[in-house]
Amino acid sequence: MLLPELASDPLPPQAAEWRKAFGALRPTSSPCRYLGTAAWANIHEACTDFIERFGAEAVRLGWTTPQLFGVHPEHGTLRVDWCGVMMTGGHKAIGIEPNRILFGNVSGYRNVAGAPVGIPIWEFAARAQKA
Repeated sequence: MLLPELASDPLPPQAAEWRKAFGALRPTSSPCRYLGTAAWANIHEACTDFIERFGAEAVRLGWTTPQLFGVHPEHGTLRVDWCGVMMTGGHKAIGIEPNRILFGNVSGYRNVAGAPVGIPIWEFAARAQKA
């Protein structure tokens, strides 16, 4: 008897890692002290949706993990200037381009040269658990 073949993951390895790492964060438990539960639940949903719908394209266009999911290494989302595009509001993306992610009438832009670069929010959460 032949077993059915498992479908391969449509996401490239980097986006599959985003899915795995982000999926380990609970939507009901904010990883950042000053990020409320309701706001975090919206961000979690928006990021999960982004990874599934635009993850492959984000990798192809050269978006990096910190540009998308970065937060300040010590202050998390409290320092918005360090946050990646997907960490700044919880709105679902409707498109992606080489320089920006589209959120309806608002666009999130890539980090520019010299801008601070954060760490992925899942690394921030892991550090907070150890502290």
